[in-house]
Amino acid sequence: MSRIRELFSDSLVYGLSSVAARFINYLLVPFYTKFFTPAEYGVVGLIYAAIVFLNVIFLFGMESSYIRYANSQKGKQSTVFTTIQLSLLIAATILAGLLYWGGAPYLMPLMSLEGDYGLQLFAMMLSIVWLDTLCIVPYAHLRIIRKAWLYAVIKLVNVIINVGLNLYLVIVLGWGIEAILVSNIIASAAAVLLLLLFTLPMYKSRPDLAILKTALIFGLPYVPNGIGFAINEVLDRFFLNQMTPEQILAVYQVPWSPEEITGIYNACYKLAVFMLLIIQMFRLAWQPFFMRYGFEKDSPELFASVFFYFNLFCCGVFLTVGIFAESIAAIPVPLLDGTIIDERYWPGLHIVPVLLLAYWFQGWFINFSSGIFIKEKTIKFPLITFIGVIFTISGNIFLVPVAGMMGSAIATLACYAIMSIFALYYALQVFPIRYPLLRVSTLMLISVLIVYFGNILPFVFISELTTRLVLYFSGLLLIALFYYFYKKN
Repeated sequence: MSRIRELFSDSLVYGLSSVAARFINYLLVPFYTKFFTPAEYGVVGLIYAAIVFLNVIFLFGMESSYIRYANSQKGKQSTVFTTIQLSLLIAATILAGLLYWGGAPYLMPLMSLEGDYGLQLFAMMLSIVWLDTLCIVPYAHLRIIRKAWLYAVIKLVNVIINVGLNLYLVIVLGWGIEAILVSNIIASAAAVLLLLLFTLPMYKSRPDLAILKTALIFGLPYVPNGIGFAINEVLDRFFLNQMTPEQILAVYQVPWSPEEITGIYNACYKLAVFMLLIIQMFRLAWQPFFMRYGFEKDSPELFASVFFYFNLFCCGVFLTVGIFAESIAAIPVPLLDGTIIDERYWPGLHIVPVLLLAYWFQGWFINFSSGIFIKEKTIKFPLITFIGVIFTISGNIFLVPVAGMMGSAIATLACYAIMSIFALYYALQVFPIRYPLLRVSTLMLISVLIVYFGNILPFVFISELTTRLVLYFSGLLLIALFYYFYKKN
């Protein structure tokens, strides 16, 4: 139990930084939806979707390689650090140049970018990716040496600079969406400098080509896996942006543009960030944790317990956001004279419970992947991700034209659900663990039913709020009962 508390402690620190950072960053959602039209916000969503793809390509799996080999190379941690960091710097610079000089004419139309202004935004996007690449190994190093609070502080400084500049550039100077990218560039540059300051001693060693070769062999399988995750995470924006006016009118009976549909979807997607926070804080602490304890005799029992407690937290978030999504979106923001999500974007709120459930399954995948990682069977990840990609692409192709935003959300849910199943299948072959799957699946199913009825019940005899509160506290009681009987057994 002490090791679970250790994981919880590290997750809490990473979580507090992520929650605080995401919360501060989330304050920009009411700001963006207030000052930018759905069409403008749609373009922003497409740019940041492209950044997700490019981050994977620029990193070529080196974050996972560093976590894997920094601990195992006794006395050579600084050599591993220098080798990987220098390789990323060189590769990122070359890739950014190639994309700017050769890729812009082909990539800009996918993000609805046109003319000189669009080219400026494209260059800013590449600058963000380049700076983010230089941050990844130093951040991973802080996680390995358990400098969680320092990690948290740098993350918060990054977000505070980003938010402050957004507000200043848009409200005071009256800039357009370029303000979002400029703010991100300056905030990322500040993070690079802070990380350089605190990891400067790690640059004392000379690069080692043998280490680079080993790191590439281990890390490169993560590239198709990462691209697959990017496809599963953000490709839906590009499918929505390709809807025809006739399809949009048939689905919504409103003559929105494709960029407006993308913007509405992108804003409502942000409510699912609360589940993503749980997944993110867990992932950051989970990777170093299972590498520390994965080779101990009782690790299967330990990992099974972690899986159960993880699902209790996810259930709480799913119930809270799934039942009260409309109420959360309508929370007033006095200083902006608006709400958490502007009323123009509310037609997309029905996708929120589906996306919350999709992220919950993504958490299952992260849990199950530990055995594959420990046994160095990472070659399985591209296959699992490829299966998910098939579901994502085919789901969007067939569902978006007839169901719009809900089609993309369902495709995302199907993708992560099937990926978690295949991850479990391969993990059990190399690292058998008796996960409490029946209990957790029952917990998930009942939670889904509670949220479903909370959103479709006719509020005739009692008020809408009262009905949802009754269902919500019934769900919390369910979590308590599952915890009690798990501990009892």
